[in-house]
Amino acid sequence: MNASNLIRIAWKAIALNKMRTFLTMLGIIIGVGSVITMLAIGEGSKQSIRDQISTMGSNMITIRPGAQNIGGIRMDNTSQRFTIADVDALQQQATLLSYISPVANSSGQAINGSKNWPTQITGVYSDYLHIRKLSLSAGSMFENTFAGLNSKVCILGQTVVDNLFDPGENPIGKTIRFTNIPLQVIGVLEKKGENTFGQDQDNLILAPFFTVQKRILGVTYIRSIVASAVSEELSPEAVEETRTILRSSQKLRAGDADNFRISSMEELIETTGNTSEMLTILLVVIAGISLLIGGIGIMNIMYVSVKERTREIGLRMAVGGKSSDILLQFLTEAIFISFSGGLIGVMLGLASSFAVSHFLQWPIVITPYSIVISFAVCVFTGIFFGWYPARKASNLDPIEALRYE
Repeated sequence: MNASNLIRIAWKAIALNKMRTFLTMLGIIIGVGSVITMLAIGEGSKQSIRDQISTMGSNMITIRPGAQNIGGIRMDNTSQRFTIADVDALQQQATLLSYISPVANSSGQAINGSKNWPTQITGVYSDYLHIRKLSLSAGSMFENTFAGLNSKVCILGQTVVDNLFDPGENPIGKTIRFTNIPLQVIGVLEKKGENTFGQDQDNLILAPFFTVQKRILGVTYIRSIVASAVSEELSPEAVEETRTILRSSQKLRAGDADNFRISSMEELIETTGNTSEMLTILLVVIAGISLLIGGIGIMNIMYVSVKERTREIGLRMAVGGKSSDILLQFLTEAIFISFSGGLIGVMLGLASSFAVSHFLQWPIVITPYSIVISFAVCVFTGIFFGWYPARKASNLDPIEALRYE
């Protein structure tokens, strides 16, 4: 029996029971649609997290004092701090770091006349803007010179501007106070909004590093250093280079453990990506149960169909039909049902994904592999669960089949 006859016979058999066929396909339709939608949501969330982290500086490397081995025991070394010599060593020796800045943080009240606002002031070099991918909407950045890094000036985030100044008031040139230290506003940062962790990225004040270190904190050490790798792909190599330079600068011997910690955004992206991927897999597994149920439905209906058409099978075999023809006939029907259900399921999945994006405002990313895999699994399900009923039909005894009532 040729392929065209198989398809024609399968179509007639399916058309005789339209509602039953549709209900059989429903499990496949829901399964395929759910898998595509869940993968789109999962991929969208991963991409959204990556994009939001990238706005914080995807190449950023953070260096902080850490633990140290003392007498073979790893202990927190809270007294260990970096110095300007460490920053200078990185600036002079690092080839995989494009920007470097020490960081000095302090929380407190920013005051302008009768208005005040709780915020954080961060003392940095001017390279900090490039590291954190910040840009100015007005004004200018302080210079990366001795005079510039000791001057009493500041750059305000938009949240601080909104809470310290009247609407429409230009803050450039005005003087605010932070813990009684007067600072002249020379620039305003462009609005960035909240980051992935819900933190307001606009509630900050940037000031020259030595101004914050000496006048506000009153210390001589450096609490942390941030840098930017020349590219995101070279972040791991940049981390290793940074470790080598700092070990030399800190005069650590070969057997000594690092007394600092280095972390990169690449690690954070990978960690959050892995978490999101696990959730996506869980959602896909749950959605895949619908495909399994749909496959069982196909097997059940095909088994019923064999029972209903036992006399027809016996007649076909009595007039010369081969067992292989009967096998292919019922297998074609099962594949036809799963194939049709898969096509409708793909359309349902695409429509559901766009509906989620439009009405719930969730980020989605529809990948071609999600459509191909879900459709391929759907067809395989039809073949797998349709094989047993088809095999049972092909093994019927023609004489017994003709006697079947």
